[in-house]
Amino acid sequence: MPQIADQAHGAHGVRSIRQSECVQLASGVPALAVATGLASCCGPVMLAFSAQRHTGARRVGLWLLAVGGALAAVSSGIGLVAILTMAEHWSHQQAQRTGLATLVSVGTAVSGVLLCAGLLRLPGAAETGAAALRLVLDGLVIGAALWFVGWVLVAEPTRLLGEFASGGCLAILVATVTTALAAGLTFIVGARSRSPGHGLLLAGGGVTLVTGCGLAIAAGVCQVGPAVALLGAVLLPCGLLVVARASQGTETTGGPDADVIRRGTAYAFLPMMAMAVSAVYHLVIGGTFTIFAVMAGIVEGFGLVARQYLALNDVRGYASRLAEREAHFRELAHTDPLTGLANRRGLLRAVHQETASDTPWVLLGLDLDGFKNVNDMRGHDVGDAVLIEVGRRLRSNLRPGDLAARLGGDEFAVLMRARPAEAQRIAERLLGVVGSAYRHEAGSVFLSVSIGVAESTGVGVAGSVGVAGSAGVGAAEHTDAADVETLLRNADLALRYAKQRGKNRVERYDVAYDRLLRRRTTLEHELRGAIERDELHLAFQPVVSVPSVRPVGAEALLRWHHPELGNVGPDEFIPLAEECGMIAKLGAWVLHRACHQLSIWLADGHDVWVSVNVSPRELHAPEYVVQVAEALRAHRVPPQRLVLEVTEHAVATDLDELIRRLRALRLTGVRIALDDFGAGYSSLGQLRRLPIDILKIDHSLVAEPEPVRSSGPGGRAFAPMVDVVMRLGHQLGLEVIAEGVTNPIELAAVVEAGCRFGQGQLFGWGVPAEHLEAMLEAASPPEARSAPPGSPTTSRPRLPAPRTPVDARPPAAQTAGNGPNEAGATSDNRPSGNRKKPRPDAESVQNAGSVDSSREMRQA
Repeated sequence: MPQIADQAHGAHGVRSIRQSECVQLASGVPALAVATGLASCCGPVMLAFSAQRHTGARRVGLWLLAVGGALAAVSSGIGLVAILTMAEHWSHQQAQRTGLATLVSVGTAVSGVLLCAGLLRLPGAAETGAAALRLVLDGLVIGAALWFVGWVLVAEPTRLLGEFASGGCLAILVATVTTALAAGLTFIVGARSRSPGHGLLLAGGGVTLVTGCGLAIAAGVCQVGPAVALLGAVLLPCGLLVVARASQGTETTGGPDADVIRRGTAYAFLPMMAMAVSAVYHLVIGGTFTIFAVMAGIVEGFGLVARQYLALNDVRGYASRLAEREAHFRELAHTDPLTGLANRRGLLRAVHQETASDTPWVLLGLDLDGFKNVNDMRGHDVGDAVLIEVGRRLRSNLRPGDLAARLGGDEFAVLMRARPAEAQRIAERLLGVVGSAYRHEAGSVFLSVSIGVAESTGVGVAGSVGVAGSAGVGAAEHTDAADVETLLRNADLALRYAKQRGKNRVERYDVAYDRLLRRRTTLEHELRGAIERDELHLAFQPVVSVPSVRPVGAEALLRWHHPELGNVGPDEFIPLAEECGMIAKLGAWVLHRACHQLSIWLADGHDVWVSVNVSPRELHAPEYVVQVAEALRAHRVPPQRLVLEVTEHAVATDLDELIRRLRALRLTGVRIALDDFGAGYSSLGQLRRLPIDILKIDHSLVAEPEPVRSSGPGGRAFAPMVDVVMRLGHQLGLEVIAEGVTNPIELAAVVEAGCRFGQGQLFGWGVPAEHLEAMLEAASPPEARSAPPGSPTTSRPRLPAPRTPVDARPPAAQTAGNGPNEAGATSDNRPSGNRKKPRPDAESVQNAGSVDSSREMRQA
């Protein structure tokens, strides 16, 4: 009984205090109410004007904020009206105040919902409806936890607010729920925003302030007192102005992070921890849970479950999109972007898949012939259009299941399941399909295509043509193409073979060509270090005066002996050196070695000269003239003792440039010989212009099937073609050397034609320098060797003076007359059958010459 009395006395005291507050505030409330109402209208008006200036989701959000702010202002006005009308009889009008407080609470709740909805529609808050739903659930979880903690603090037995926490006005609970939701939503938007200090967080804070002020007005009108209600009414315009100002400054950037992986999870654990701690505290101090507390726990649980469900859906959607993108990028990685065909990766993937089956399949390699000219002459746009059309033609002319791929540039491939005969037919058909004209607005484009075929079958097929098989019959004859890389290599080799055999054709893989290419690759690799490993040496083939067969010169021939490959012929490694860029290095080595050996022979008293072969690549090199001059100076060799041989095939290149190079070389004092005359491309007009000194008759002209014999008894045999070349050479002031003389009959024909120098098998192969020196020793008398070369006592002929090209001499010098030529020989216009046989003595003019090294090796 005393306790009840104390409570009653306390309640009476609270009512007395509230009554006194009403009396004190009654005088200033009207003016404050008017000012507060006008200020409350500013925020919604600003939001309405701002909404009219924007479009889309932002406009909707601003209108929701404007309507929610207006409703909050109306609710505030209702509270102020209640204070004005009931200030004098505050304690005696509880029922009326409770009704007005319920109306204010409901208005606050509705305005809070509208303000939260408007907040979510602002730019950067939620891009989609699903994102907005996630934010609402997150805010609901945090709001429920805040509401539960607040309930524990104001409920029995804690009663943090004392008599002001009396539960006489249950309608206030609705406003508390809205306020807690607004606070939770503001927290989650701020926590999830990339730029927390900007518009969204300020707008959320303003919404929370507005709902809190509405709760204060409702609580003050209902029970707490007019002072709290007036405080809420005064602060509410501030919250509306904050919302209006902040909503205008929101940007599209800086919103919530939509990436599932980067989202934090602390906001999901902290609310549950706060609720758990509050619940334990409430039970420890002897409190009980009402239906409202239980409902708060239920809302928290369902919110977390729903949020977890959405998060799981997010992860599933993210994984699904990731898988789709991965598949898309994987497809892009296996597709050529220009033609839409498979690229090299796509082809490799398909080949790997086919290797698991026993069905025979074939790989075609295609390469467009002359496509580079299209890019150079028509432009890359036309070239791309041609490649796209090639891809379209391949797709439209293949069977279902066949795969066409572009490997890069103008190279394509086709993978198909077919027998060799069927694949051959398809390849022949593709020749016509791909090789037909390509229509373009810039003009028609005409191309051909080369195709290489490589096969992979369950049983290898033996035959005259090498086919890549996997196992079985013919396995000893054919390379195993079961593995992917080998098959691709075989197709590439077959394509290369088709290119070398004339293009615009189909070639199947041949194991013999494979072996040839392997040897070629090995030779190229080993050739690069042959000089450093001292595997190269020079052989010297003698050039003799005929018919005495006395050596007067020699041709330096390059030889290569490999410790594992054995002797490698020059006809094999010289073309390879030209292709791989080694010919200049080899030529410089040969030039210096030949000059070094020549200097030794000259120092020993031998009157001899040496000729060196020059490739077209060396001849057109700008530094070659300097190299020759340096070699002569380094080894102290007289320039006239060195002869540079140029093949007749070099004349087929730029003739004017060739003439300039030869003239520059002749300025150094060396002699120039035209090798293989009669087997190449030089014409009589070109021969007149070339600054050369010597003609070397090709072996094909010397080795005639049956020499012609002159009429009469004991007529001598002679070679007509050699006779023609001899006459031509003498008319042009050139010395002539017959090369490739292999038997006495050919020697007799050459001598009868008037040729004074010969070279070939009959006189000796290419031999080491020591052997040739022995031949020189045997052919020279001791008194000739004791005198210096070129002295009067020697019987050796001297080299002729440099010849001026016919087209550069005065007209009188160009006339074929009876005067002596530059070499001291008499031009004879008599038929070769009646010409006197030249004397095999010292009057023969010494000159330089050699046979082609590759042919000489073939003769060996």
